[in-house]
Amino acid sequence: MATIVNNPPAENSGNNNGLMIGIFLVILVLVLLVIFGLPSLRGGTSAGGSQVNTPSTPKVNVQGGVNNGGY
Repeated sequence: MATIVNNPPAENSGNNNGLMIGIFLVILVLVLLVIFGLPSLRGGTSAGGSQVNTPSTPKVNVQGGVNNGGY
């Protein structure tokens, strides 16, 4: 007569929460790398590097006698 050994299943069978969180974090890091890392590697300028030239005295042209409907 044959001897049959029934092994119990592993205690964590069917619990893949850690794996799913790990995969999600890896995807999140890759997306952030693409968004922020690749432009800096290509030599693009950041938002702080832009320069706006403004005149020291702005010229304002106001024409008198125009009725703008009470505004």
